[in-house]
Amino acid sequence: MRPPTDRGTRPVRIANCSGFFGDRISAAQEMVDPAVLDRSPVDVLTGDWLAELTMLILQKQRARDADAGYARTFLTQMEQVLGTCADRGIKVVTNAGGLNPAGCAQRVRDIATRLGLDVDVAHIEGDDLLPRLDGLRPQLANLDTGAPFTGEAVSANAYLGGWGIAKALAAGADVVVCPRVTDAAVVVGPAAWWWDWDVDDWDRLAGAVVAGHVIECGAQTTGGNYSFFPTIPDLAEPLAFPIAEIDRDGSSVITKHPGTGGLIDVGTVTAQLLYEIGPPAYLNPDVVSHFDALSVASDGTDRVRISGVQGSPAPPTTKVCINAEGGFRNRMTFVLTGLDQRAKADWTRNALFTRLGGEDRFDEVDVQLVEAPPDAVGQEAASGKLHVNVKSRDERIVGRAFSSAATELALASYPGFFTTSPPGPAQAYGVYWPALVSNDEVQQVVVQADGTRLPIAHPPTGPQRTVVPATVDAEPVGPSPGAPLGTIFGARSGDKGGNANVGVFARDDAGYAWLAANLTSVALRHLIPEAAGLEIRRFELPNLRALNFVIVGYLGDGVASSTAFDPQAKGLGEYLRSRVLTP
Repeated sequence: MRPPTDRGTRPVRIANCSGFFGDRISAAQEMVDPAVLDRSPVDVLTGDWLAELTMLILQKQRARDADAGYARTFLTQMEQVLGTCADRGIKVVTNAGGLNPAGCAQRVRDIATRLGLDVDVAHIEGDDLLPRLDGLRPQLANLDTGAPFTGEAVSANAYLGGWGIAKALAAGADVVVCPRVTDAAVVVGPAAWWWDWDVDDWDRLAGAVVAGHVIECGAQTTGGNYSFFPTIPDLAEPLAFPIAEIDRDGSSVITKHPGTGGLIDVGTVTAQLLYEIGPPAYLNPDVVSHFDALSVASDGTDRVRISGVQGSPAPPTTKVCINAEGGFRNRMTFVLTGLDQRAKADWTRNALFTRLGGEDRFDEVDVQLVEAPPDAVGQEAASGKLHVNVKSRDERIVGRAFSSAATELALASYPGFFTTSPPGPAQAYGVYWPALVSNDEVQQVVVQADGTRLPIAHPPTGPQRTVVPATVDAEPVGPSPGAPLGTIFGARSGDKGGNANVGVFARDDAGYAWLAANLTSVALRHLIPEAAGLEIRRFELPNLRALNFVIVGYLGDGVASSTAFDPQAKGLGEYLRSRVLTP
């Protein structure tokens, strides 16, 4: 593959083509279509395939097939675009390697050989800590609860940074297959390689982390999942995937190919900046990026400039994603139509668990009644639901024995009895466990096509800098009396392991002044009853006219084990926007 001749003389253009394992297959073709590249060239094609849940899915695949453990959809995309990338000198950087980056890299080489392409493929190792986990147990306290790890892990992967990617590209790799690197690393690595940054170029690296965070979820940056979605043109058409143009100083412009679907403006970028974050000091293995220091501004049609990012030295510890065996679970949902829904629910719970020998036979019982107005128009609208979730280490207890007992109530039950599903078997579930280990316990290595191994040194660590928050001096203006928050405020929510985050943003200074004064943690707990009794962490981001909330434990032990109605908290922000806050 021919190398770029102008590397380091202009901003590097990094294109995303995947936001999750299961995203639009055609996106890679769309981003490197030759006709499009003639007008809008890109230098690097990246994508994000990994989430905490994805790691568990890949582990289950590899348990059945030792050669599996990576995102096979990435290989489909490589079949489609590797020739174009080779012709145009476009580097490919992916975390689709998952639990088996070596196997994924070899499959890419096989594709190149079959297509007659001369492509150098490297992969990265060092994230897999499972073989050494017993010796690391003293360090594996849960990040949120502080509890020691005592479970039986099935996977344990450190979040690697971008310097392995940078070194692989500098050594001549055309495709870099990564394991569990951070979502932003697939952007940080190419930017650091392109500009020959030093490991202590904190502000520049922090800017690349921010750009990577914005584009890693693909079409969420171009109008997908956007609160003010009626403003997105041609929303029914496929939304474009984003491009980050990263300059020498770490500033970036977020954009997309001209003439493609969706919209990029300050609002869509702000929403994505708030997605699945915690405190404003956003930790990555290479640098700490201060989200309360950056500026976002329009730079023209479908162009948003992010500048002023400040960075601090890398943290001394590395985050580890541990998936452990949780046991088995099952669920039955009873429909309660019309009158006496609460009485019907109470009777059902008592009858079911009497039949099963009591609730204390189970490790966990979660019963949720969702009532409906009995006089609603239409039978479905007038029908409430009783969700009964059970968990146990013993598959037999929560399997057919449970679901069949629920069904056997049918003709000796409350009037109008029916369930939303037939009896079914138990399902295994996993528990997500976030922890930290000392950086010294993690050794990132680049493995070249010929087997040469290139170790990657840890970046220097140090204290965080102090950021002076922006000030907003405006007369507060909020929703009209009785109007929901969403009439003027946007939101973006998601999961952070067992926690949920909700970012709320205003579109002007007056709106932010009202938010900052009125949307407190106490107010949020009142607006979201499911958060009652949970710790709520509130962070102010006046530079983005936004607040970010982290609701600790909202999703239990993470999406793989959650029995919540919205197990990844994707709709939580929209629920909050529908609520009315009376100051």
